[in-house]
Amino acid sequence: MGPAPAAWAAGGAGAAAAATAARELAGDGVRTVVLVEGGSDRVALETLAARYGRDLGAEGVVVVPLGGATNIGRFLDVCGPAGLGLPVAGLYDIGEERHFRRHLERVGLGSGLTREGLGRLGFHVCVADLEDELIRALGAEGVREVIESQGETRPFRTFLGQPAQRERPVEHQLRRFLGTHSGRKALYARALAARLDLERVPRPLERLLAHV
Repeated sequence: MGPAPAAWAAGGAGAAAAATAARELAGDGVRTVVLVEGGSDRVALETLAARYGRDLGAEGVVVVPLGGATNIGRFLDVCGPAGLGLPVAGLYDIGEERHFRRHLERVGLGSGLTREGLGRLGFHVCVADLEDELIRALGAEGVREVIESQGETRPFRTFLGQPAQRERPVEHQLRRFLGTHSGRKALYARALAARLDLERVPRPLERLLAHV
């Protein structure tokens, strides 16, 4: 998705902005729009797709970060049945399920949607979030090895020395560390997805890629 659709859906106002967004997206040769909450979700999906030998862009599959789950409605208005009528799919955190359910129903893509119903539409849930899924799939030791490979062993040890972290389970420590500064989530989304055994890909990511 280019700048006009993204800017409009994230908060741009007016019919003219919506029309510009629609024209740009329609001209991109897009056949499916995958809506995800943030940039790290996009990085993980594109990294895994490449490992499966796929080029999502060449296939006409565009992965769009929403900039927050509450923006899902505006993106569906651009891409969904009342807009361009493009097939949509997505990935969401369990705590944001209500936003996805409500707006998918509002645009006519279902009614009384259950979690299973969302999955049939192509919208798949992360148990907590993307980082949680990747950490559980790779294991704590595997994640530590990735941190070491990124040259961040020392910052991680410093982080573990913080009083708030000392009594937490290691998985919680790792998940918190991955989000401690701007850019780290995307960095580790790519690194962890590149390290995964393809037989242990988290189910929501595997199912979403299979759907599109």
